[in-house]
Amino acid sequence: MKHFEIIILLIPLISFIIGVFFYPYMPEKIEIHWNTNFQVDQYVSKFWGLFSLPITLLLLSFLFIIIPKVDPLRENYKKFEKYYKGFCFLILIFLFLTYLWLIAWNIGIRIISLSAFLSISLGIISFYLGILLENVKQNWFIGIRTPWTLSNEKVWDKTNKTAGKLFKFSSIIIFLGVIFPKYLIFLIVILAILISVYSIIYSYLLYQKITNL
Repeated sequence: MKHFEIIILLIPLISFIIGVFFYPYMPEKIEIHWNTNFQVDQYVSKFWGLFSLPITLLLLSFLFIIIPKVDPLRENYKKFEKYYKGFCFLILIFLFLTYLWLIAWNIGIRIISLSAFLSISLGIISFYLGILLENVKQNWFIGIRTPWTLSNEKVWDKTNKTAGKLFKFSSIIIFLGVIFPKYLIFLIVILAILISVYSIIYSYLLYQKITNL
């Protein structure tokens, strides 16, 4: 895991360096938040606008490193280690690219809209999350964790594989946000709720079937 730890800590370090470099070129008030219609509705000071995401990246990097070490089922991480690492990299790269997009937007470089950027990025993340879920093994942090999946390995495997397929399918719908930006946030929220509710019910029914309770 040493190389993994070094690489994911480099991402926030690079973001801090970029923030310091661009600090003199940024406006005093930075656009930091958009509403569901992708209209700017919040500004922050230059300092927090430039360094809140690097700080978040740093905290996430430490969290990704710590999770496999503190999980009581830590031995299972070896069985899906490459998928876990891939997901961690993907989340950090997504936030790093969001950071670059934010800087570019605030200095007037607007090559891609926020809705298009999010549609493409979150679509890719949703698809990879599906791959991760199809391969994840029992643990306390990653995957569909219900009392029934954590109580039975077969229930865990089948529930997470099913949820994985749903997330991969949902990525196709999320990509449509490029064409229908007004519905992007709605689509993401509804899909997440539907998959979560379905997975919980599915795991319960499957547990009842397997254990004959």
